[in-house]
Amino acid sequence: MTAPPILRSYERQARVFARLWRGVAFSTFVVPLLYLGAMGFGLGSLVDDGAGASELGGLEYLVFVAPGLLCANIMLGAAGESLWPVLGGMKWQGTFNAMVTTPMRPADAFGGYVLWTMTRGAMTATSFVIVGALLGAVVSWWAVLAVPAAMLTALAFATPITAYSAGVETDESFSIIMRIAIIPMFLFSGVFFPLSQLPTALQPVAWLSPLWHGVELARGFTTGDFEVVASIGHGAVLLGVVTGGWVWGVRRFTERLAS
Repeated sequence: MTAPPILRSYERQARVFARLWRGVAFSTFVVPLLYLGAMGFGLGSLVDDGAGASELGGLEYLVFVAPGLLCANIMLGAAGESLWPVLGGMKWQGTFNAMVTTPMRPADAFGGYVLWTMTRGAMTATSFVIVGALLGAVVSWWAVLAVPAAMLTALAFATPITAYSAGVETDESFSIIMRIAIIPMFLFSGVFFPLSQLPTALQPVAWLSPLWHGVELARGFTTGDFEVVASIGHGAVLLGVVTGGWVWGVRRFTERLAS
């Protein structure tokens, strides 16, 4: 039985990764240890001993920050995979152009690529959960659901950013995207401190961030302290972003590759 074309696109990314995995093994498996060690034990020891500990809902800082770092790294990885590599596949290497000379459609090329980005996010999330459990940052068996939450977060960034990258001719705007969108989200989406610590006027802005919804979803699972309705709401927002990004991405790939 012949595999659907979208899976052929996915397979292509997996085969490339199989040849190059040693180059990303450090970032996938060692970075979680470094992040959680520095932020959880280093900074965390100061937070737990200070007045700010009461703002974390009774959680140790290591337990609080671990799911935030998990989703933040998922976001950074998805954004990186969705910018320069996509433009390269469109313009410099012509990878996507070659794909559509086969029975594969532009929609298949797009779908396979973002699904692989989601898979990479799952790898990173799994390593974070395992390392976090070993370090005492994961305190609930519900933490296994933090992996699919991270995968949804990866798609929420990969689909719209990949769609954007497919339609540009240069990478001049990519550094701007990182500086004015990705980095501010990294800093102000509840990763390192609760949104209640932000000025009241800025809190609604942070609510618009897909990263905040991903962090809240994952944090509820790793701590076991989650409300079903709120979790469904966070998931629905992320799914809405994915749906919009997917529609846009299919359109952009089709416009670029079918012309």
